Amino acid sequence: MAKVVKVIELMSQSPKSWEDAAQGAAKEASKTLRNIRSIYIKEFTAEVQDGKITNYRINAKVSFDLEAER
Repeated sequence: MAKVVKVIELMSQSPKSWEDAAQGAAKEASKTLRNIRSIYIKEFTAEVQDGKITNYRINAKVSFDLEAER
């Protein structure tokens, strides 16, 4: 039987870095999803106040295997 992979889109932010935002997205997704295969960072943005970045934001696609019914 062929595998089926589902893709969902998530947004995450961190005051530290884009990498930390991506790690946060993966960590949160893994709390409710099993069999995560990959995370694809689709977009990077940042919130700026007084000329300084205050939040790093990502828009990501997370792919995971669907489990077959038994």
